Amino acid sequence: MKYMTRILSTAAAAALLIGTAVAANHGKEHTSAMFQGPKANTGAVMHSHENGKNTLRVTPEFKVPDTPAPTWRIVDSKGQIYTLDAFKIKGGEKREISVPSYVRDIARVQVYCAWAEVLLGETSFSSPVK
Repeated sequence: MKYMTRILSTAAAAALLIGTAVAANHGKEHTSAMFQGPKANTGAVMHSHENGKNTLRVTPEFKVPDTPAPTWRIVDSKGQIYTLDAFKIKGGEKREISVPSYVRDIARVQVYCAWAEVLLGETSFSSPVK
């Protein structure tokens, strides 16, 4: 009986520690390096995880390139590319996006011109975030 109580106590303590570690990462923001590229070379990207959703937001100093169709792209740690929303929208700019749940992690963020099919700039995090 003492053995079973000790195992249950150990399991409960481990679950508490894991839960605390997971909770500590929620709401934490990660900031990438500065964008580098021919047209997107100012500002950075901030990643946050709140209420079960991953969000990417460009910093205030980021300038959306003056090209026909600048678009958000994410590259995961395996090199899979996800083309997402356009930066330019009717009436303004889309400076923040929610990352779809099927994106496993985020290693790099790119600004891609969907019209010309060229990379305008990219940045990366010190390690993949998710």
